[in-house]
Amino acid sequence: MIHPSCPACSDISESRRPLLRHSRAESRPLPARAALAVPVALATLLCACSPSDGENANGSEEHHRKPEGEPDALTQVAPDTVADLGEEKRSEDEGGVDVEIAYPTVPGAEPFAEELASIAEEKADDYRAAVSGAEGLDVKGALSAAGPDVLAVRLALKEKNSDGEHSGSSTYWYDTASAHTAYSTELLDGQKGLDELNKLVKERLEEDGVEPEALYPIAGLYDSVGFNPDGDVVVEFDQGQVAPASEGALHAVVPREDAEPLLSDFGRRAQETATQVTPDLELEDSGSPKDGGAAEVPGRLAPDAPGDVDCSDPESKCIALTFDDGPGGRTPEVLDTLAEYDAKATFFVTGEPVRENLRTVRREYAEGHEVANHTVTHPDLTTLGKDEVRKELTEVNGLVARETGERPVLMRPPYGATNDDVASVSKDLGLAEIIWNVDTNDWKDRNASVVADRALKGAAPGAIILMHDIHGTTIDAVPEIVKGLDEKGYTMVTVSQLLGETEPGKSYLDGAPDEPEEDKGDKGEKSGKDDKGSESKDDEDKGKDESDKKDEKKDDKDSDKGEGKKDED
Repeated sequence: MIHPSCPACSDISESRRPLLRHSRAESRPLPARAALAVPVALATLLCACSPSDGENANGSEEHHRKPEGEPDALTQVAPDTVADLGEEKRSEDEGGVDVEIAYPTVPGAEPFAEELASIAEEKADDYRAAVSGAEGLDVKGALSAAGPDVLAVRLALKEKNSDGEHSGSSTYWYDTASAHTAYSTELLDGQKGLDELNKLVKERLEEDGVEPEALYPIAGLYDSVGFNPDGDVVVEFDQGQVAPASEGALHAVVPREDAEPLLSDFGRRAQETATQVTPDLELEDSGSPKDGGAAEVPGRLAPDAPGDVDCSDPESKCIALTFDDGPGGRTPEVLDTLAEYDAKATFFVTGEPVRENLRTVRREYAEGHEVANHTVTHPDLTTLGKDEVRKELTEVNGLVARETGERPVLMRPPYGATNDDVASVSKDLGLAEIIWNVDTNDWKDRNASVVADRALKGAAPGAIILMHDIHGTTIDAVPEIVKGLDEKGYTMVTVSQLLGETEPGKSYLDGAPDEPEEDKGDKGEKSGKDDKGSESKDDEDKGKDESDKKDEKKDDKDSDKGEGKKDED
């Protein structure tokens, strides 16, 4: 043991600090620590200030002993320190995919075990739905912290598919007082704390050759955060998440003195628990989760509309720009333009483009835009059975959730084609159907000025404008559209910001705010508006509008697949 009260020992302890900055899982600095073993042993033997058993240098009781763990890894709790520690295990074989799940259970923390069961099952569902060639998933949990106030379980994940094996991790925390299960980002003091941690992690991982553009302060990236035995913050990234898969899983270690100012009150309690051993831990039954858990989870972004505008106000001028079929190679240019005007948009993404442009999806979400579901293969959903519709939607939901940490709440049926079966599946998956009331026909007319003119002429409060970010001419039109709307006094918002709370399974054409009652007269009956302010559109008319487009758009979409350069990930 190194005693911080001893000058010789203190010097050795400080000399080890640089080793804690960052490392890869497969290249931990073991030789450096081995080289230090002899000086550490000598200092312990020779140091005159070494305390006797049970006492420190001041004659008081010895400090709590540190838990197990490497300097670049999360702490580990010895199972024999927790009274009656149990383990939950289960195996599944669904659709040819083998899933093995195991995690510890602590008596008195039953709500935590229930949440872990739900989390593990959700991870398995997303894996089966989203990973091509999925063969097997192994989820193995271990205690990373255990004390009277706080518990933590780190889930180690090993995925096997047709491309080989990939590893990752997620860590969840538990407040015994409130029975609240917390995401790793709740260790940080709000989004600001996560933003600052992200900056520190960037600095460390840049030295390992990781591109800063891969890192954003979102829950999908910072889903495994904890502490090493010295109380430094350890951030773990899945294999292939921020660097090529060949680099393995990456770690970043932020020294305690830099990280502590960024921690929440819960984070500081978690740090204290993680850095000491509580022998013979027994918890009182914490009961059901109590109110007062984190209202907002750092990294799970539900941004306010620009300028905090209230889109339900009849005087507001909210408008929603929507982009389908992407991300494309030039989608980052759209994001650059939107950022310049503090404008938000909604991106209805499809399966293969998501896989090819993962970092763009990550950026869309991180910059406050909405990422929504546009199916895997862009079929006419009305020609499919319910099971096929479900597969089209669950795969994209899984892809987006695995990348951002957030599951879509909106979907757009390709060609605007929907029916009762599609609506029923959408409802089951918690997805509202978003159509549009302004069509730029950018898929047909490849002329930037024509596309911009249609968007600006169709603009009205509550309008939902349809475009596609896979066409170069549309990308070229976006600066003129955004500038023109800004000059007309419009606030560009996401669809969810425009509509407010949506109802799964229901279709929405626009988000025009309700007029004051005294101004409505008979106008509401004539306009066919529903109770949300959205115009109802008959399936017959919808089919007529879209039937002539389908064949042309399918061929056209295929021709645009290679337009622009793919993101590297």
